[in-house]
Amino acid sequence: MDIKEIREMSEKDLRERIETSRAALNQMLLNHAVSPLENTSQIKKAKKDITRMLTVLTEIENKKQSK
Repeated sequence: MDIKEIREMSEKDLRERIETSRAALNQMLLNHAVSPLENTSQIKKAKKDITRMLTVLTEIENKKQSK
């Protein structure tokens, strides 16, 4: 997911997307523990996407507090 797409999302959508992405990451990690994934870079990509979304969410929250 691109940072531009993330910045265009509303706060509510962003929170929902983070929640679903975390659940998908947890499921991916569980599946990987049982039988190795073919493409383990998916885990790294999912973690980076979640981190990007959390960063943008923090920026939004900081803007609200500064007003």
